[in-house]
Amino acid sequence: MAVIIENSVWEPNPYLFVFIFLSCFFSIFLLPYASKNGSTRAPAPFDQGFSSSFSSFQWKFLLLYSLASVMEGLWSVYGEFELTYRGVNREEIVSSLCVGYAASLFVGTFLGVLSDLIGQKEVCVMFCIIHLVTAIWKRISVHPSLFVASIGLSLATSIFSFSFETWMVLQHEKQGHRQDMLSDTFWLMTIFESVSLIGNQMLLNSLVGDTVKRNMFSPSTVAVFLALICATFIIKRWTEVSQRIELEDYRTSFSAYIFSDKRIWLLAWAQASIHFSVAFFWILWAPTLVADGREVHLGLVYPCLLGSRILGSSLFPWLMGRTSSFRTEDCLLYGFVVSGLVMSIVAFDYQELGVLVMLFSLFHGCVGLILPSLARLRTMYVPSKLRGGMISLSLAPANAAILFFLLQDGYYRHIENSVIIAFAALSLFSSAGSMYALKRWGKHPYQNWQKQ
Repeated sequence: MAVIIENSVWEPNPYLFVFIFLSCFFSIFLLPYASKNGSTRAPAPFDQGFSSSFSSFQWKFLLLYSLASVMEGLWSVYGEFELTYRGVNREEIVSSLCVGYAASLFVGTFLGVLSDLIGQKEVCVMFCIIHLVTAIWKRISVHPSLFVASIGLSLATSIFSFSFETWMVLQHEKQGHRQDMLSDTFWLMTIFESVSLIGNQMLLNSLVGDTVKRNMFSPSTVAVFLALICATFIIKRWTEVSQRIELEDYRTSFSAYIFSDKRIWLLAWAQASIHFSVAFFWILWAPTLVADGREVHLGLVYPCLLGSRILGSSLFPWLMGRTSSFRTEDCLLYGFVVSGLVMSIVAFDYQELGVLVMLFSLFHGCVGLILPSLARLRTMYVPSKLRGGMISLSLAPANAAILFFLLQDGYYRHIENSVIIAFAALSLFSSAGSMYALKRWGKHPYQNWQKQ
């Protein structure tokens, strides 16, 4: 009698999707009702007391930011699959990652300074042009250069990390809106970005479908149209703050407000550690799940992770409400500690798939809380005219560390994945310490609107 061995592919429990969706729904849409029973201010999308000019400004920005997020996500969702389809082997993929992070380190680090000097509008148009040229090149070329594409997309990612946020803050101040209303836009940015990435996955799955050979390059066509739409919107509808600064004046201000303030150094270290941890998470999450020959439906795990990030971001206005005793530094302290513990468990203890997905989801929930909290602290501590340069320079240590591990072939050969994850955990714990120190060192002149 023959024995039939079933080859099952692990999938998340469907109730997990229901739980995440309902949690996000109630967290976001019950907040206005909670604010009616206390002094907690409702977030901007729900508060009818906010001016129509602010609501219009906020939603236009979030729409533009969502389109830019979709462009960024096109490569992250289908990038490795496309490279495999083109016959690129694992060593070449690692080499392209090294080239990309080298470009981010040696060129992208200074793009934030450039944006502060010449204005965010020009740099964001550059972001669209890079995506446009890369997409057209991949669409019409049979064998486009992998390294050139990696450099272009890495520089675009560097711009995305600071320029849109910096423009929004500058324009927010120019229009005279209250400083505390920025927090609402920060957590909504994280939610809109995560939703865009989930929608991005669904869009690409529908475009490629089962006919891979015929539809493989459809994502590049989508990127062309999105880049044109974003560039047109920025050029036609973008109102730029006149802030051109002489290089010498900028250097003096940067030295006085950024390099000379140890509190901003702590904030920069926290930004670098979360950037390093998230970057290597997306490199290692799939190899970790499919280790030892396990078969996993990764396409169903991906929305769970982003859904958890949405849930974490939706908790931000509850924790930062005026009736809450939490300060921003408190949220970051606990968020870094929990995310560090999660990474430690993943690094040092073999886990079943269900437990791994739960830990990964918890990590992304912490990320969803950390990102808007860091953006809030930047507004409290960093002068807006120096914001782009501060963000891009703070990412340099993370890009250097990522490049080091990749050059050591840490992705799959010389250094175990668990060692890299443990290093990420240590950086997260150190960031928790920096937030504790930041809290103890007291109020900063740019913190006038912070809730004490």
